[in-house]
Amino acid sequence: MSWNNGGNSPWGNPRPPGGGGPWGGPPSGPPGGNNRGPGQGPDVEEMIRNAQAAVRRFLPRGGGGGKGLALAAVLLAGIWGASGFYRVEPDELGVVMRFGAFQRTAPPGLNYRIPWPVESVTTPRVTRINRVDIGFRGAADAAPGGRVVASRDVLPESLMLTGDENIIDVDFAIFWRIRDASDFLFNTRNPEDTVKSAAESVMREVIGRTPIQPALTEARAQIEQDVRRGLQGIMDQYRAGVEITQVQMQKSDPPAAVVESFRDVQRANADRERTRNEAESFRNDIIPRARGEAERMVQEAQGFRDAQIARSRGEAGRFTAVLSAYSQAQDITVRRIYLETMEEILKRNGMTLIDDRLQGIVPFLPLGDAAQRPAQGSGQGAAQGATPGGAAQFPPGVARPGAAAVPVMPQRGGPQR
Repeated sequence: MSWNNGGNSPWGNPRPPGGGGPWGGPPSGPPGGNNRGPGQGPDVEEMIRNAQAAVRRFLPRGGGGGKGLALAAVLLAGIWGASGFYRVEPDELGVVMRFGAFQRTAPPGLNYRIPWPVESVTTPRVTRINRVDIGFRGAADAAPGGRVVASRDVLPESLMLTGDENIIDVDFAIFWRIRDASDFLFNTRNPEDTVKSAAESVMREVIGRTPIQPALTEARAQIEQDVRRGLQGIMDQYRAGVEITQVQMQKSDPPAAVVESFRDVQRANADRERTRNEAESFRNDIIPRARGEAERMVQEAQGFRDAQIARSRGEAGRFTAVLSAYSQAQDITVRRIYLETMEEILKRNGMTLIDDRLQGIVPFLPLGDAAQRPAQGSGQGAAQGATPGGAAQFPPGVARPGAAAVPVMPQRGGPQR
């Protein structure tokens, strides 16, 4: 192909002496070489000649006709068809798009698609756990220029207002992964920024209804769970295809400017709690004891009352029974009452029985406590009152120990039998 190598150029400009390209660049080398000088554009004629030569090398000799073109077309079609093979890594998922619209997903391994420009493939990593730091930047985060920066606080993100109107510095990290690749690619423009903005909003909401003391101590785990649930709800509402796996609070402290004053307040609160616990411990010790003592006194009083009532009822019943017996047999009842009364009187007093007929032995026999004591010494009375078997022999008219204590009185005309 030529560009009017003789005469003026096609644009009406006079051709420079010695020949040159259509832009007036004088050739400075042999034909077929790069004859462009410095500061000039590419030689289009040279590029076209090189492309024609490359095509002729693939065509058979003398095949400038229809067969050569057909063979070239088949070769190009084969190369185009072979370009449809692609591989999906084990931690990826292939998302096939036809003319830019979602068509299907492809599992890990070797897969095939209709070559470009019909179908294209995107392979997001669906098993990798991604991390977003909020309130700080760790050593693993890179600066925009590619250099690694040290850990530092980002106060506009970390300073939050608690439920009791105190300021707290909260640093936390969000861990997430891709749950639905198609939603992840087509429903959100920048999923990572979306996760970060939504996480910061939910954390501020949770901290805003939590007092500062629980937020610094025992409520950290509950805050993490509430933030994860709230953030997952927002992602599901956006249909972002993101699953929040964990929310991890790195730090929750008062601001550095007031940390010493806050520690003084914390120590005062600790002293207050200790004093309150001691008072409650004393109360828990003395109140049950007083209640137990009061209950014991009440039970004793109730027992005494029941005993008195029962004793009174028994006495009344006994009196009623005696009265009924007296009304039926007055003489026998009077004698029985007399005998029982004398028995009670004699039980409480010592008694000695004397019989004038006794000769040669002790003329009296003590009854009561003295009768229960063993005999001491070896007197004549003791010897005569004992038998070889150890049993005491008592003459007639002397009551045996343990028998009914009835006095034996001497009478005129002989002893009473």
